[in-house]
Amino acid sequence: MKRFIALMMVSMFSMSLLSACNTMAGAGKDVQKVGEKVEKKAEDCKDAHC
Repeated sequence: MKRFIALMMVSMFSMSLLSACNTMAGAGKDVQKVGEKVEKKAEDCKDAHC
């Protein structure tokens, strides 16, 4: 029984780590898109002398 409980705890911990990785990957993509838009706007202003 102790082995089963330990196995379940390890499984739950592993699943939480995997879901956290997916969440961080998604957040990283969002931040990257925002950065690209800011960079593009800065280039547009630089070219148009805003």
